[in-house]
Amino acid sequence: MMRIRLPLAILAKKHAAGVPKGHFAVYVGESRRRFVIPTSYLKNPTFQALLRKTEEEFGFKHYNGLTIPCNEDVFQALTAQMACA
Repeated sequence: MMRIRLPLAILAKKHAAGVPKGHFAVYVGESRRRFVIPTSYLKNPTFQALLRKTEEEFGFKHYNGLTIPCNEDVFQALTAQMACA
């Protein structure tokens, strides 16, 4: 049986569907609602604190995407605050 190999550029686009360049997806709360946020948030101390909380709760193994253990409304308020800064 012959296998077809897709070029890496096609695979990258397939896996990054819906995520523009300079952004990444996270999943928030128990319902795992998906948010696409700018990579610039990684420098923000508030977002770094969320990442530390995530590490404490889940460790480094995220098989289904990076899940932030935070209420959706709180996450939206924090990201809105980061967007204004």
